[in-house]
Amino acid sequence: PFANVLREGTDVTIAACGVEVAQALAAADLLAEEKISAEVIDVFSVKPLDEEVILASAEKTRHVVTVEEHNVATGLGAAVAELLAEQLPTPMRFAGMRTFGTSAPGDVLLSHFGLDAEGIAARVREFVLS
Repeated sequence: PFANVLREGTDVTIAACGVEVAQALAAADLLAEEKISAEVIDVFSVKPLDEEVILASAEKTRHVVTVEEHNVATGLGAAVAELLAEQLPTPMRFAGMRTFGTSAPGDVLLSHFGLDAEGIAARVREFVLS
């Protein structure tokens, strides 16, 4: 396998990679307080992508949010979107950077780009409850 389900959920899939996995788990805890059940997947390989794990989760939750600590262009979100578009059309959102060239300490950047637990939870909440 190239991805692991770290937390079972029923309302939304949060597929994360790298340092964002810990933030996604923390976001899932915040969302659980609001009765939003988030499944968290550690996608530790984009190529090859673990299609089976991602498709099974998307089929269960019917909402997918990808989280990556870099530009969303051609990353995890793009790979998951391509997979879902071809095999299981599913509403999804992307959490990641859409700009280049920003410098600051890591925790400041995570907060600035909404990639800390609070930012991820806000993105998921807006998506699932809309």
